Amino acid sequence: MPEGSSSSPAKTPTEAPEAVRLVPLQRLTHGGRWRSEAMRSIREPLLLWVTRGQGRITVAGTTRGYGAHNAIYIPARTMHGIEVTAPTFGSALRFGAGLASLPEAPHHLRIRDAGAQGEMTSLIEALQREIDAGRPARERAIGLHGSLVALWLERQIMADRSEARDGTHEKASALARAFTALVEDKLYTGQTIADYATKLGVSADELTRTCLETCGHTAEDILADRTAFEARRLLVQTALPPDHIALMLGFGSRDDFADAFRARAGIGPSEFRDSSRNRPLSSEW
Repeated sequence: MPEGSSSSPAKTPTEAPEAVRLVPLQRLTHGGRWRSEAMRSIREPLLLWVTRGQGRITVAGTTRGYGAHNAIYIPARTMHGIEVTAPTFGSALRFGAGLASLPEAPHHLRIRDAGAQGEMTSLIEALQREIDAGRPARERAIGLHGSLVALWLERQIMADRSEARDGTHEKASALARAFTALVEDKLYTGQTIADYATKLGVSADELTRTCLETCGHTAEDILADRTAFEARRLLVQTALPPDHIALMLGFGSRDDFADAFRARAGIGPSEFRDSSRNRPLSSEW
């Protein structure tokens, strides 16, 4: 992705440096449903810690319900979208480069042990205090707190047995993960569902059936949703002309791009850019 072309927001006094960033989970709802539920990926690993509320989250093509005391780990550049309802509370931690001991695969953990729940809450509170305090060696301290959170996650994954799945379900999840990873890799190449299916060694019908099984959406809808979010991101975070964005995302013409964008956003690309000037797309996600 041409992420280098997007602008970097100024840090506020309560935002951590690149080692770890910590924000309230409800920030995901700012700006409308498309900013939370639409499929996207980010450059760094992400950990969501839910303390209250419930909803649904899709990670790498598989949708699951979440509730209180769920820890959801999403590796870097993994497609995801989350339904965040008004009464949902928690924290989102975005890990920067260089933090060791983070898993390579997604994990959805339901933490039932009260001791482990309290430990995670204490770790987040300590991290937030370090972010806010502005003391000497702040960045190193934040990195060390982030490493403790990563260690907590590693221990919970080792202790967890709830992710065991039957062979049929795991095969479907593996294909969905492979598809979403391939979409991320080929997002700017204009590949069709038939192209993706061929690369994955399955038929387009099988790919669609699998995605319907794992997340309730067709492969075509996942691809269109991910492409639409990327178009929105480029329109808000860059000054690239819509024609250029259409070409980058593999559309055959500006009209094709405008029609596809309008079908998702309800307005055309230029109108969307104008309406978003005072509501920039949050770079945290």
